[in-house]
Amino acid sequence: MALELKNVAKKVGADVHIHPTYLRFEPGSFNILLGTTLAGKTTLMQMMAGLEKPTSGEVWFNGRNVTGTAVQKRNVSMVYQQFINYPNMSVFDNIASPLRVARLPVQEIQSRVGEMAELMRISAMLDRRPSELSGGQQQRTAMARALVKDSDLILLDEPLANLDFKLREEMRDELPRLFAERNCVVVYATTEPTEALLLGGKTAAMHEGRVVDFGPTAQIYRHPSSLESAKVFSEPPINLARASVKSGWVLLDEGVSWKADKGLADGSYTIGIRPHHVSPVRQSAKSVIIEGKVKVAELTGSESIIHFRAHDHPWVSLSHGVHPFETGRFARFYADMSKCFYFDADGHLVDLACAGKAA
Repeated sequence: MALELKNVAKKVGADVHIHPTYLRFEPGSFNILLGTTLAGKTTLMQMMAGLEKPTSGEVWFNGRNVTGTAVQKRNVSMVYQQFINYPNMSVFDNIASPLRVARLPVQEIQSRVGEMAELMRISAMLDRRPSELSGGQQQRTAMARALVKDSDLILLDEPLANLDFKLREEMRDELPRLFAERNCVVVYATTEPTEALLLGGKTAAMHEGRVVDFGPTAQIYRHPSSLESAKVFSEPPINLARASVKSGWVLLDEGVSWKADKGLADGSYTIGIRPHHVSPVRQSAKSVIIEGKVKVAELTGSESIIHFRAHDHPWVSLSHGVHPFETGRFARFYADMSKCFYFDADGHLVDLACAGKAA
């Protein structure tokens, strides 16, 4: 039951919401759409569900073209960030509603609703109405109704955003296991790179209506294929700087230099280094010193996020522990350049392993 988007695109008037996109999600797979707000995640999911028809291209499911098939005729479930429940029904009846439409036996309905309610921690609330629940409890009810249906395609559009922190963490652990034994396609949209990493599976990184990268989540994070992919998969934002390579040395505009990786050709590059590799303390022998004026210091108790400018260029440092810095003062940071990415003039990642072999 693979889901395949064959060059689907969506235009509204002169505005392009989704550029031509090809994606294939395998049966039994857990897939993530990662991108900022307005990146196109919800529009793409609505085309998958049949709620929106693509301007061009086709949607195929289980080897069949379902582009023009109404959502009511598809075995699909969708959960939005904003919970939707039937206000005049009890929690039990809300969860059971799709099973009753499917005319399942009463005993099976009771069993499946009970199992899903226990998973969502709402077993004690089955007799209540949605108006008697907290926002998080209402969202759990909406999720239970979508998941109990045992759909072929399950679309989750930032479903944990309204849950409390502890339950959100529990659900992030539970969701991949919940679907592991089902032969359905799951697509999960999020704006949070950390959430994508915790959920695993495969990730499609989206930027302004385009899928800029797709593959196993950990691989996309460690080896983004492009500058845009690296930017999507970094929070706080990835540090970017102009660099030139000459005679085996890398030189930043900030006047910082270090020995280039083997095989890295002379020329101009954009380097990218994630904030957790820029620290107030030296992390490796290949760390270089970057000094700048502190603009913002955020201390969360367990982490320190420091925004500073070096030679009129913005940088961000993310480190464990409390590292107090005064705004307006100059400070020294260490960037571990063994962890940086090199992007060519077209924004493509330079594969240093291949470059080294070619050299």
